[in-house]
Amino acid sequence: MSNDASWLTGGPDGGHQGQGQGQGQGNDWAAPPANNNNPPQPLQLQPHQQQQQQQQQPFYGGQQPPPPPQMMIMPNNQNQQPASYGAPPPNPVNYNNNPATNNPTFPPPMQLQQQQQQQHPPQYQQQQPPPPMPPTPLVANYPQPAPAPAPPRAVSMSTSYQSSSSLNNTTGSRTPPTNTTLSSSSRSKTPNTNNASSSNSAQNAEKGIIIAPRALDEETQDGRIRNREASTKIRDAWIYKQIRARQDEFTHYKQGRVFVGTWNVNAKGKDEKLDSWLCADWHTHGPPDIVVVGFQEMVDLNAVNVAVENKSQSRSAFWTERIRGTLNSRQNTLGDPMRTYTELATKYLVGLLVCVFVKAPHKPRVKYVHTDSVGVGVMGVMGCVMGVMGNKGGVSIRLQFYDSTLCFICTHLAAHRENIVGRNADFANVFNKTSFEIGQDAVQEVIRLGSMSQWANSANAVGAADHDLVFWFGDLNYRVDESIPTERVLELSKANMLEELIEHDQLNIERAAGRVFRDFEEGLFDFKPTYKYQPGTDLYEERPDKKLRAPAWCDRILWLAQDPGHVAQLNYVRSELNISDHKPVMSTFLVTVKDVILTKRDSVYEEVMKMLDTYENNSLPMVSLDRINLDFGEVRYDQRVTLPIVITNTGQVVAQFRLHPKVDESALCKPWLTVSPTYGMLIPGEQTEIELTITIDNSTAHKLNTSREILEDILILRLENGRDYYISVTGKYARSCFGMSVNELVLYTAPIREVPLDPILRAEKYDLNSRAAMCVPKEMWRIVDAIYERGLDERDLFTAVGDPDEVYQIRECLDTGAAFENFSVHSMAEVLTSFLSNMSSPIVPVSLFPTLDIDAQNIQMFTRKFLEDMLPVPYNVFIYIISFFREVLTHRQRNRLSPAKVARILCNCLVWSPQGNAEESGNSSNQRRGNMQQLMLHFLETNSI
Repeated sequence: MSNDASWLTGGPDGGHQGQGQGQGQGNDWAAPPANNNNPPQPLQLQPHQQQQQQQQQPFYGGQQPPPPPQMMIMPNNQNQQPASYGAPPPNPVNYNNNPATNNPTFPPPMQLQQQQQQQHPPQYQQQQPPPPMPPTPLVANYPQPAPAPAPPRAVSMSTSYQSSSSLNNTTGSRTPPTNTTLSSSSRSKTPNTNNASSSNSAQNAEKGIIIAPRALDEETQDGRIRNREASTKIRDAWIYKQIRARQDEFTHYKQGRVFVGTWNVNAKGKDEKLDSWLCADWHTHGPPDIVVVGFQEMVDLNAVNVAVENKSQSRSAFWTERIRGTLNSRQNTLGDPMRTYTELATKYLVGLLVCVFVKAPHKPRVKYVHTDSVGVGVMGVMGCVMGVMGNKGGVSIRLQFYDSTLCFICTHLAAHRENIVGRNADFANVFNKTSFEIGQDAVQEVIRLGSMSQWANSANAVGAADHDLVFWFGDLNYRVDESIPTERVLELSKANMLEELIEHDQLNIERAAGRVFRDFEEGLFDFKPTYKYQPGTDLYEERPDKKLRAPAWCDRILWLAQDPGHVAQLNYVRSELNISDHKPVMSTFLVTVKDVILTKRDSVYEEVMKMLDTYENNSLPMVSLDRINLDFGEVRYDQRVTLPIVITNTGQVVAQFRLHPKVDESALCKPWLTVSPTYGMLIPGEQTEIELTITIDNSTAHKLNTSREILEDILILRLENGRDYYISVTGKYARSCFGMSVNELVLYTAPIREVPLDPILRAEKYDLNSRAAMCVPKEMWRIVDAIYERGLDERDLFTAVGDPDEVYQIRECLDTGAAFENFSVHSMAEVLTSFLSNMSSPIVPVSLFPTLDIDAQNIQMFTRKFLEDMLPVPYNVFIYIISFFREVLTHRQRNRLSPAKVARILCNCLVWSPQGNAEESGNSSNQRRGNMQQLMLHFLETNSI
């Protein structure tokens, strides 16, 4: 390579002169274009007495395409050279991207030559409303603390920061939420992942719950079908729904305080006093009723400690005793036994530990205490086998406090600033796998209490979301977005200028995009980033012998409540203990708990059961469906289309329905279709809606493009003790270049939307001989040309996000051949990266990943080998994209891109592993991706190969 990119443009200095129409004649590909209220005062509790995708034809604005130039690859021919990247097309072109001009600024895709169909490139290149009455205080046996200050607002993420409603001090009403909208520049550029919902019910509805998987359906002599286990569960779900709607009739509401603290101790800790962390706000809010403390890295996270738990056990005991000693010190208890704390449970997993303590008077009102752990991380092979190990993961404790269910989850998620997807995946792993076997009796009791969001999947186990209150805390490892340089983050952190950093906080960005911690809330914080410090000091780590890391709010506390009005955060602060490279974080919450009056509860239960029995004893169930044929029409790539079906109980008895798998199948429907809900129960005259949603993702698009799938399905709606209903679902895929392979895209000059999905029709209409193929997909060329024309000087090019509506319109233009409108260059850039990322197979497959460390001595060999091993079309695409980004970097002073950033972008777009290659994980994956990033950097910066 040379600085003037002659290795791409051809000519005497390029090493090999190109042949054929369209070859570069010394043109510089980098030539410029032709056109240029305060909550109620915290109260203290006392014990309670009760227990409870080739023809020439018009396209792109009706214009005929020019004869494409020759291909770029000249395999095994030392007299040929790739075509000029910036050479103009040989004939005038009228289908440009700018409506105001007929001259494109970048060359169109180039045609493959018949004699060049070989396999190698040249070898020189390579809520419910609040309770009707204010909660009742439980008076304590010690002096009441000073009134609490106004609590920080809570942040409830959807697409903007939104404060949760807080309780009004005098009326018990909820104040309107306040919105703090995320700026577009703060949105993450990481790929979207399958994110876990924050409720099992929502999650399972999307996947399709199969009720009663362990029991077989029974068919009676008259042809009726029944599943008694499913019937029982659906019946119980309806009972629970009714009781929950009436829970205010038998429930007193009381308030208490919950302290949650988290600290990554970096395997340190001896005799430091913990009062400034655990007891810092006792003088303001009073001693809490429940104390929950989580630790991370209480031992070094090495292979020995992961495999052998002796050290984890001893450090767990050490920290538990330190907490107990602090809480129950004479200074804090004043010698009063009613002020002491009792340990309820502890749970550790390698370096993770969670402890729960309750004030002594409340111990009799605590029951169903259970623990669980989920291991994830680079030691995950062992974790997957044993289920209890991993150098990252989560430990959890759940319990019933009075008659409210609480769950506390302490986690340590994936590290490294760029690894956002890994952290999101770790959260989903822990959330989905956390389960507590509490027993059938406990499940039934909680149903009667109206305290569970989704329980029908199991008779004796509950998940994380099946609680009134969930507190999630720990070293979540989310950092400040990489768009802000490390030095800038340090500067702002030390100056306590936090607004810009908070706006670019990865967790806030991911939550706002709905990719993680959906439905969870977090209070607004105003303390400095808690990581990374020099241990033993209050200084951020800037020593020359240490790696410079950007400070970040790694340590966080969030919560999830079935009734948001039952939680008010009183504070959200950090401690200044300095033995670790993290600062401890703590928060105190004013929570409303339920205290059920059993006699009234039983009375309500009897009324519900009596009403139910009246209907059940009449006759067989009957329902009507407003339609059984659903035609979704045209469905586009990455688009969700939803149609409802209204089910009405037209009979005289209760009707229980559920979706049932077809014979010899285990899934309710095809993967591209989701149904919610998948079951239900209706009383006579009652009606409900079932929503069916079609979503076309990469996997589905690839199957549709290769005729291995069609948008047709049949659903079976089974009526318990009644007949089956068959629902037909059809749709038509509006073909898109997204989700296709580059090898297929180069075969068509017509817009991809006009190419039939049926292979027979496609073969009749198009000559798919690869000799007529273009060198690179026309869609990619159009986007590159548009970006080149609209300005490579645009600030934050390829780092700022585009407008979603424009992104959709640009994608439609690519698929239909319509001319581009005056779209933003940022939207164009986003479409380019999305196009490359959403191929059915990556441009650079995993097999080309370097397996050895790359250094200055061997990088030239690696780059040559890399290019030699690439197939022709991916090779052309790779060279084309590298050339384009080399041009982009010549404008780096204005667009603020750097070679390192571009290398990272190229890795994300070209080098992804389809379907999350299970063999690529941990340090090995990170090392190989690091090597690949070095190769990309070398291609962008090298002078010669």
